[in-house]
Amino acid sequence: MTERYVFEYALVRVVPRMERGECFNAGVILYCRAHSYVAARVHLDEAKLLALDPEADVAGVRAALRGVAGVCAGGDAAGQAAGDDAGRRFRWLIAPRSTVVQPGPVHTGLTADPEAELARLLELLVY
Repeated sequence: MTERYVFEYALVRVVPRMERGECFNAGVILYCRAHSYVAARVHLDEAKLLALDPEADVAGVRAALRGVAGVCAGGDAAGQAAGDDAGRRFRWLIAPRSTVVQPGPVHTGLTADPEAELARLLELLVY
């Protein structure tokens, strides 16, 4: 039997108009401590964004989503978080915030392959 490891994940949500509270899923952040793995996959559905807010800043939302993926990737793309380990970067990204791009609640599971699990969750919960 293949060994499986605990992972945590959070959805990345887009909330175009805070006062309305409407949102949709635009990505997944996944962290697996056993593999020192943290990554995000994002997908912006522009039609949904513009349906909820015809005047939304599409480029700004795209930039914020790229920022989430950049922090996960580490290195220069992570900015101030560049020197942090995978767990600290994940915890920083899942901290509650009142912005257009927000993390959802954290969930857990078991996986033998964090990268494959991230792809599965993106397909299941975002597309």
